[in-house]
Amino acid sequence: MDLLKQIVARAQSDKQRIVLPEAEEERTLKAADRALQDGLADLILIGDPENIRREAEEWGLKHIGKATIVDPKHNPRSEEYAEKLAELRKKKGMTIEQARKLVTENNLYLGCMIIKTGGADGQISGALSTTGDTLRPALQIIKCAPGISCVSGAMLLLTHEKAMGNDGVIVMGDVAVTPNPTAEQLAQIAFTTAQTAHSVAGMTEPFIAMLSYSTKGSAKDAIDKQTGKSVYVIDKVKDAVAIAHEKYPELHVDGELQADASLVPEVAAKKAPGSIVAGRANVLVVPNLEVGNIGYKLVQRLGGAVAIGPILQGIARPVNDLSRGCSVDDIYYMDRLPGAGRKESIIPQPTKLSTQYENTGSQLRQQFYQVQVLRYGR
Repeated sequence: MDLLKQIVARAQSDKQRIVLPEAEEERTLKAADRALQDGLADLILIGDPENIRREAEEWGLKHIGKATIVDPKHNPRSEEYAEKLAELRKKKGMTIEQARKLVTENNLYLGCMIIKTGGADGQISGALSTTGDTLRPALQIIKCAPGISCVSGAMLLLTHEKAMGNDGVIVMGDVAVTPNPTAEQLAQIAFTTAQTAHSVAGMTEPFIAMLSYSTKGSAKDAIDKQTGKSVYVIDKVKDAVAIAHEKYPELHVDGELQADASLVPEVAAKKAPGSIVAGRANVLVVPNLEVGNIGYKLVQRLGGAVAIGPILQGIARPVNDLSRGCSVDDIYYMDRLPGAGRKESIIPQPTKLSTQYENTGSQLRQQFYQVQVLRYGR
């Protein structure tokens, strides 16, 4: 059974309640109809009920009646949600009037409040919204998972190269959120991407390659005279590997590795002999967002891979982001995934860092939080 069939089978056997806050959008509604027909999830559609029913009839959609439709303008629970949101955000100065406006006029906030109050298991948006719009209510309402301060996005790449990854399946992170992660953040991205590889892609043993343009010191970049560290990515990736080894000792993680050394056994034998990851990697962690975003789209468009995601990682409940260029198939695939983030993972919980990394990590977490505030709001 291939991965997509496995995901369908898991979704059908353990149906989750998924919010689609952009339900009046054509691709979203068509994907919802397919998901309802196949019994993949119990869907909660947010939008004007009359518009949704009219569009369903216009587009020949026969299964939308199986979904729960929430009208944000006439929602009997609006006041309950507004009071809860105002309470959650009172330290940031939110008034009850502002909260009422958000839960009646911003479907992304309403969806997150439905999740927060136990009415749903996850949310999918992004066909109309930016990543920032998707993340802002998630970070403000649902917040990060325990022990995690870095939100990231993973992409499942289903390639035709069956000899690589797990029968051609590769999980790549971060492709969506953090522009220039620190070493501490890269270590967290390795951990959360491994969790995604296990819970979504069914990888019992994630082998994580921390990518660079250097393999085990084969290349050099400019050195900062003050810190003695490389200006660009090589030392950052090396530090991330060291942090991951200490904080997540059960992970199979190695770097710095070039992409070919990570994936091709013959290249790995020459460039990284003795590495437990090189030549067998099924999880790729890239050094920055530029590499991840450009890389997965090249593999998708030029290599013909099926790309599923981004799957947002590090949030306490599954809130997944779509590309605004997504297709009906992309949304349909994502409808299968949000509940997977709830599953218990075999990936170990982090151990306490040594003082060397603990002090630095605290400073970096504060810096990351400040960046998130600037990008997505408090």
